[in-house]
Amino acid sequence: MVRNIDEASSDIKVLLSSDNETEDETNFPDLMPLLPLRDVVLFPYMVVPVLVVRETSVAALQAALVQDRFIFLVLQKNPDEDNPGENDLYKIGMVGRALQVLKLPNGTAKVLVEGLERARFLSMEKYEDYYRVKIRIETREFDKSNRFQALMRTVSSSFSNYVKLSKTIPDEVLMNIPSIEDPVRLADTISAHLLVKQKTKQKLLEMESVEDQLTMIAGILSEEIEIMELEKSIDKEVKERLHKSQKDYYLHEQMRVIKEELGEDDDDSDISQLEAKIKKSGMSPEASKKAREELDKLRRMHMMSPESTVVRNYLDWLISLPWKKHTRDNLDIKKARAILDEDHFGLEKPKERILEYLAVLKLAKKIKGPILCFTGPPGTGKTSLGRSVARAIERKFVRMSLGGVRDEAEIRGHRKTYIGSLPGRIIQNMKKAGTRNPVFLLDEVDKIGMDFRGDPSSALLEVLDPEQNHTFMDHYLEVDFDLSEVLFITTSNFEDNIPLPLLDRMEIIRLSGYLEFEKVGIAERHLIPKQLDAAGLTNKHIEFDHKAIVKIIRNYTAEAGVRNLERSIAAICRKVAREVVSKKSPIKKRVITSRNVEKYLGIPKIHDKRIEKTNQVGMATGLAWTPVGGEILNIETSFMHGKGELILTGHLGDVMKESARAALTYAKANMDSLGIAPDAFEKKDVHIHVPEGAIKKDGPSAGVAIVTSLISAASGKPVSRSVAMTGEITLRGNVLAIGGLKEKSLAAKRSGIKKVIIPKKNEAELRELPEEIKESLIFVLAERIDDVLTHALSL
Repeated sequence: MVRNIDEASSDIKVLLSSDNETEDETNFPDLMPLLPLRDVVLFPYMVVPVLVVRETSVAALQAALVQDRFIFLVLQKNPDEDNPGENDLYKIGMVGRALQVLKLPNGTAKVLVEGLERARFLSMEKYEDYYRVKIRIETREFDKSNRFQALMRTVSSSFSNYVKLSKTIPDEVLMNIPSIEDPVRLADTISAHLLVKQKTKQKLLEMESVEDQLTMIAGILSEEIEIMELEKSIDKEVKERLHKSQKDYYLHEQMRVIKEELGEDDDDSDISQLEAKIKKSGMSPEASKKAREELDKLRRMHMMSPESTVVRNYLDWLISLPWKKHTRDNLDIKKARAILDEDHFGLEKPKERILEYLAVLKLAKKIKGPILCFTGPPGTGKTSLGRSVARAIERKFVRMSLGGVRDEAEIRGHRKTYIGSLPGRIIQNMKKAGTRNPVFLLDEVDKIGMDFRGDPSSALLEVLDPEQNHTFMDHYLEVDFDLSEVLFITTSNFEDNIPLPLLDRMEIIRLSGYLEFEKVGIAERHLIPKQLDAAGLTNKHIEFDHKAIVKIIRNYTAEAGVRNLERSIAAICRKVAREVVSKKSPIKKRVITSRNVEKYLGIPKIHDKRIEKTNQVGMATGLAWTPVGGEILNIETSFMHGKGELILTGHLGDVMKESARAALTYAKANMDSLGIAPDAFEKKDVHIHVPEGAIKKDGPSAGVAIVTSLISAASGKPVSRSVAMTGEITLRGNVLAIGGLKEKSLAAKRSGIKKVIIPKKNEAELRELPEEIKESLIFVLAERIDDVLTHALSL
């Protein structure tokens, strides 16, 4: 992978130019192209390959090749800067000459550059599509005193030792050092080969005195040689210890053989303890046999052997599992009902199904039915409902989140031959539970994934199948473990996302969401006491008015569950707690009412949709289901001069667009019976719009509202503002069944609707609606579109 920077590869061998290639007599231009370097410092007499990637650098290289092949190379202060400016570069760099250039297919280039002379760059300017700099050649002088000659010999000798101790610098480098008599060249050659940070090399490059440069090199070499010798000593010590460990192992083996010949018992206390634990664990015959085989292996192993740790961990896992430990079930149905009512408000249907499940368990004395799956929007109490089931029947409760699980080994574990291997999370949670019959909640089963490491959902098939899970085999254990007494419960947000083979083994219990009065009850019974306790408040500090809770639900939350409601209550409690702590006056109870809610929560975030003030032509009220409850949809239709086209706006999905086309076809086909003028659709475009265009809308249930709005606009008859409707339509005028009746009815009630038109095929679902809704709304059953128009159009 090529990074988008200019750099020299760290593993490239640096070459030395020959004596006759120096450019002492060369006259360099004052202005030359600039090539910034990220992680290499170029010295004179060096020939090094450089990867050129940036567009400006490639252009600078091209300019150098066109002119005299000279280019100025300088190190960046910050290696991560992709577009260095004048202040981002060191002042001293190197005048180089491009020897060879290899252009790469991706537009970059690789250039072989020879370092010629030190230079200081004075200024930098943008020229065409690259940068060029004004430079001044830096000359250095020295005095060949006796001390200077001694310093050169010391540096040469130290560098020879340094290369011999180093494992990365090739020995060929030493061949050139003795022949170098020029102090400048000697200092630069050794500087180029030092294994130090680039900032240190840059410091060496910038030194004006050759003697100072050699002195610094001598210090670096002395320090590096000391470190290398210490590393060599440590390496020797480690090898001696390893040899001693092998010697000890050999002696221990001799002692073991001698003891066997003498008939002495070689079992130490740990082995005896493990053997006793295996006997008491109550393992299955298969697991017990496997454990004794591993124990025999452990006896023959040296205590310091890595394999002994693997075997010991394996035995610890086998012993720690609940092979025979049970908890006694309490299947008192009345007590279970009381616990469920205490923990959860509403949810009558899920509670009834759970009690039926427990009743069958009490009579049959075994779990051989389908796995329960609680499906519903977030915050509706799915996880806590599973915890309540465990509390009701007095079993241990363990929870395992499947969100984001993509590796089959998460379920089945890794084979113990792998380093650091462990059992899968099923076995780990069984150990955590401590009994073989816990309530095991598999949370977010719809969010399980799969990739190249396997399909975890396939591994779960064996876990959740009552006909197979009595012989569940974890890859780490390599023996069967009985999961048939575990009460598995799963949860999901969307039923459609659950893999079909898993879904086939589950019984779906839908938690459709809470009604407004249920949310109020939950807040008063559960959420407010919980948040008062969390904030350190009591009833002496704060009180929530009933209308305030209703306002929070309507204007600050839009959800099927109660999580945002709990967050809003918590926010109020925190603000009140601050008031209590801040004020020195006696404690005064704060009463939260619908009037002062905004003081604590700010302006309302959500506004209820209300019905129109007057009956209007071409506007009908539909009902929609959303993951956070029900909503009303205002559907508008207008006619205009045009070519007879149908225009649909409002971010509509394909299914909803098809419903609009079906509505238009029905209206055109039944113009006479609907009282529509024969020329109503001639040379006119029909525009159907559903407001709130940022929100995607789809589904067939808006069909009756669309056809009502269309026929109203075509006939000039207004639609009653107090009527809402839902239902799918056909070209023959039939009204088909829909889903989400409870949520849609609640939305109609909340918006001030008086009459709701629903398909006759949904009549049975009316009996399951709460009495509060049935008392507030008039439900009209429609078999055909004519029935809808009779009640919707205002004559």
